[in-house]
Amino acid sequence: MTKGKVLQIGLFISLLGILSYELAPRFGLDNFTGSTISNFILILIVVMWVSSYIFRVVNGKMTFMEQRKRYRKKYEKIVNDKLEDKFNSLSEEDQEKLMEDLEKNP
Repeated sequence: MTKGKVLQIGLFISLLGILSYELAPRFGLDNFTGSTISNFILILIVVMWVSSYIFRVVNGKMTFMEQRKRYRKKYEKIVNDKLEDKFNSLSEEDQEKLMEDLEKNP
């Protein structure tokens, strides 16, 4: 999630709290009840957000982990391509010798 998206979500949650507090008297609720409802909504949203974060941590679906997996996959492809090119540039005798050495020392 980008920083801009986090700011948008934060502003939306703040506006939601303010609206629920301001609209409560229009529905016949006193200020105490309005503030209680507003606080409940805000606490519920924070608890859901923290729960989703914990869920992502447990399942390894965090942004950093996903970026690391993508980077690792690209890095391994580049390294494998370079190794394959080097192996193909060797003579057949050197290739066979290397394969025998690999079979002896796994």
